[in-house]
Amino acid sequence: MDYQAIKLMIRNSVGVITLNRPDMMNALNTQMRAEITHAVKAAEKEARVLVITGAGKAFCSGQDLGGGDNATSMDLERTLRDEYVPMLKAIFDCNIPTISAVNGPAAGAGANLALAADVVIASEEAYFIQAFTRIGLIPDAGGTYWLPRQMGVAKAMGAALFADKISATEASDMGMIYETAPAASFREHVEGRAAQLAQGPTVAYRELKAAIRGSFENSLDDQLALEAKMQGHCGTTRDFQEGVVAFLEKRKAVFEGR
Repeated sequence: MDYQAIKLMIRNSVGVITLNRPDMMNALNTQMRAEITHAVKAAEKEARVLVITGAGKAFCSGQDLGGGDNATSMDLERTLRDEYVPMLKAIFDCNIPTISAVNGPAAGAGANLALAADVVIASEEAYFIQAFTRIGLIPDAGGTYWLPRQMGVAKAMGAALFADKISATEASDMGMIYETAPAASFREHVEGRAAQLAQGPTVAYRELKAAIRGSFENSLDDQLALEAKMQGHCGTTRDFQEGVVAFLEKRKAVFEGR
């Protein structure tokens, strides 16, 4: 696909999707949603980790309300079902680790796009806002799913009802995101985190993602059984063999992702 609204770069097993409408604060329109969906599926075939970030000063301002998408005449249910769901599922179901590198404001659907990734790292200058009630809507793009799981029901309800700005530091403190980094060194920090995962045991990463997510629906017995099954699979990998040998030889393991 010839991307127009995003950029995709894959280098050293790291895929980077950059939302590339900086003049619109990387607002999501039909084209961008389709391109993100395509790029995620393309990247997971070649990379061992995927980073999603924004061009310019913003991560993503959410749905494009003033561009080609006429918000007041949109069929919101159809748009969410046919355009947002495939995009969010592509990120959530991605078989490699995903990182949202939130370089600036993440609002509305843009905030929830960020939360779809496995790990969210934000610049200390970034903020998140569930802006939906300001225009008479409810949080969508997975917001009502991710927020209570990551913030707890009380914080999620307040964030959704009041539509307050939540600073990156506050988001980290309440467990909404994983960590923050200084703006001046944000890019380098994310690159280091991505490189770490790109050099890691890819199969184990895939299994641990599934195990943690499955725990919300499982009993303890079911989860213990799932762990045993997945650990059995990991134990057959080349990376496990290398990890054990490296441990015994007191050196850093060289994982190949298989």
